[in-house]
Formats: sequence, structure tokens, C-alpha cells
Amino acid sequence: MLGDSNKEKLESNNKAEVATELHTKENKTLESEFELPFDGYVMPLEEVPDAVFSSKMMGDGFAITPTNETLTSPIEGEVVSIFPTKHALGLKTDEGLEILIHVGVETVALKGQGFTCLVEEGHRVKRGTPLLKLDLDYIKENAKSIVTPIIFTNLPKEQTVKINKQGFYNQGTDKVFTL
Repeated sequence: MLGDSNKEKLESNNKAEVATELHTKENKTLESEFELPFDGYVMPLEEVPDAVFSSKMMGDGFAITPTNETLTSPIEGEVVSIFPTKHALGLKTDEGLEILIHVGVETVALKGQGFTCLVEEGHRVKRGTPLLKLDLDYIKENAKSIVTPIIFTNLPKEQTVKINKQGFYNQGTDKVFTL
């Protein structure tokens, strides 16, 4: 017969194993269900020409240099925030992972020029739902860079993003990273 303290330890260990198993399942689901939101060149976050992103102060992730003008949802979930200047938006998966997509570098200075928002905060989205329409020529001419960081803002500190695919890939490509 187990004593109360041993029973509590066993229950605690079982809960930890279940939480780890669920977390692993969620990661595998996200990795296979996350799709590239643009056609473009995938690169490590460290190559973003902005220290806030390249040093991962906002969180871990990767970046893409877009070659098409429609940003689509990479996940199924909810639009949780749209910056007033329309250059960035936040998404949240049904499992609770938060994603920041920041189109370009120093694009807040464009004050919304070059961006047309196609959704509103609170909208449910599926993979491939159009989110933003961009005037890439205008953004290229008026911003520091069009490199677009994609940041997972609420990953645990010990969890990192490993990029599986670098170089040019089409919008909708999956299995781009591993958590």
C-alpha cells in the first residue's frame, strides 16, 4: 500500500508525463499544420536586419522575405491583434500558441501605407485565409527591409525553433520548422 506522500509523487509524475505528451502532440500538430504565409525566402531569425528580432527579444521563430503580395494565415485559430499601422498582427492557435507576424523592418513608420487589412480582431481563420494585402513595391521603397519575422511569442524559454527548410518556398508549404 502506498503512503500519502508516495501516492502524491506518483500522481504528480503522471500529470507531468501527460502534460509532456500533450505538449509534444501539440508541437507535432503545429509543425505539420503551420503553413508559410507568403511565397518567399525562408531564413533564420538571426538574419533579420533588426536587433530586436535577430536577438530573439520578442521570442524565437524564423523569417521570410515575401515575393507575393497577400499574407495568408499560417494556422487555424483567431486573429488576436492588428497593429493600428497594419504592419503586424497577432494570431493564436486553438492550442494557445501565439504568433506575431511583423511585415518588414521599421514598417511602423509607414503609418499603414502599403497595407490593406482583410480581417478584424476576433475573426476565426483557417490556414490560407487572406489576412493582409501588401504593396510590396511601396514597402521596398519606403521601409528598411521587407524581411518578415514570424515569432512564437509564448514558447517556454527552454523551447527553440529549428528551421527545417531554408531558401525559396511557396505559400502553403508545411513542416518548415520543428519545436
